[in-house]
Amino acid sequence: MNTPASREGNLIRYIVYFICYLMTAGVIKLVIENLPIHIWNFILFATISLMVLLFFIYRFNREQRFFAPGLARSWISNFALIIGMTLLITVFRISISWLQSYNHLQLYGLQTTYLHHEGVANYWFFLLALGIVLPILQEFLITGFLFNYAFRRDNVPTAIWGIITSGILFSLLNWQNSATLLLINFFFGAIFAWSYLYTQTLWMPIYLSVLNGVLLLIMT
Repeated sequence: MNTPASREGNLIRYIVYFICYLMTAGVIKLVIENLPIHIWNFILFATISLMVLLFFIYRFNREQRFFAPGLARSWISNFALIIGMTLLITVFRISISWLQSYNHLQLYGLQTTYLHHEGVANYWFFLLALGIVLPILQEFLITGFLFNYAFRRDNVPTAIWGIITSGILFSLLNWQNSATLLLINFFFGAIFAWSYLYTQTLWMPIYLSVLNGVLLLIMT
């Protein structure tokens, strides 16, 4: 029960992390449903999201002690990959926005919600909450903790199933009433998971997920 090798312990821990994520997502939904933003709602969001984020970081770093040192690459050695993945996510996100502008793809739910509540304060809240906070928490939940608990074997089949599972979870956590958008989200989630396995550092999928979230809102 004390290490990530325990199935029972992993299940309990993952349920706790999932509840923490749902708490944060619930607070964000509460703030959005009561727009324009009120100071006490923002304080509630800031408090809950900061507590959960710090908790995730603490737990993830603590659990890494139970694993043998990996072949984590430095940011400098990953420079070419960072540039390439940044361009890929940016081009793909621009292409999606272009298709949406010509009604070939429907808007994401958060885009529709923002368009009904346009405003400077609302824009910055959406950018912070949906473009930065939730993507970070999602990567801890469906990439970092998921691979630590369920996909620990160092072989290709495990990596493939882990990437597929992470992509599915990313699509579900960002649920859309469109099969095409769900498939697009699956692609993003799978790419983020692959970047984690390739670089052996969670900061890469976190960066890519935040980039994706920010671009999504900027191009709304």
